[in-house]
Amino acid sequence: MLVDIFSTFDDHNFVFVNYYILMWVLVLFCGSFLFCVKWVSSSLMVELFNVLKSIIFAQSNRSFGSKLGGFSLVLCSFFIVLFIFNMSGLIPYVFSVSAHLSFSLSFGFCFWASLIISSFSYNFLASLAHLLPVGAPSFLNPFLVLVETASIFFRPLTISIRLVANISAGHIVLGLVGGFLAESIVSCSVVSLMVVCMLEMGYFTFEIGVAMIQSYIFCLLVSLYSDEHAF
Repeated sequence: MLVDIFSTFDDHNFVFVNYYILMWVLVLFCGSFLFCVKWVSSSLMVELFNVLKSIIFAQSNRSFGSKLGGFSLVLCSFFIVLFIFNMSGLIPYVFSVSAHLSFSLSFGFCFWASLIISSFSYNFLASLAHLLPVGAPSFLNPFLVLVETASIFFRPLTISIRLVANISAGHIVLGLVGGFLAESIVSCSVVSLMVVCMLEMGYFTFEIGVAMIQSYIFCLLVSLYSDEHAF
C-alpha cells in the first residue's frame, strides 16, 4: 500500500513488477534491442534509437574519449540503458530504479574510476599535470591543486546526484498531479477534470523529455571527463 508520494521509491511496496525482475528484464531488452537490426525490419522505434545513438556517437567522437578503445560504444550502450530505465519509472506501479542513488552512483563511480585509472596508467606525470591550471600564479599552486583534486573526487557524486534529483523531482510532481486528478474525478466539475487531465498529459510528455535529456547529460558529462585523460 502506498501511504505517501515518496512510497513509490521503496522497492518493498506493492508494485506490479518486482525490482530484481525489472532489472533483468530491462537489461535483456536493451541487449536484444541493440542487435535487433540484424533480424528486424526498420521501424519508427528503431529509427528513433538510431538517431539517439548517432547523437551520442557524435558527442563521444568530439571528445578525447574517442581515442580510448570501446569508449564510444560503451557510452552509447549505457545511454540507451539509462533512457529505458528512466522511461520505465514513468509507468504506474513500476519501481523507478534510476531515481535511487545506489543505481546512478554505481555507474558514475565505475566510469569515473576507469577514466582515472586509465589516465594514470597511461601517463602518470601528464595526469598529475592536469591538477594545475596553466598560467596560474605560483603562490596559488598548492591551493589550486587541492581544489582541483577535491573537485575530481566529488565528480562521481555530483553526476549521480544530478540524475537522481531530476528524476525524483519529476516523479514526485507527477504523483501529486495524479493524486489531485484522482480526487477531481469525484469532487470536481467536468471542466476542472478536463483541465487536470490536460495538465497530467502535458507533464507526462514533459517527463519523457526529461528522461531523455537526463540520460544525455549523464553521458555528456562522462565524455567531458574523458577530455582530461592523459595522451
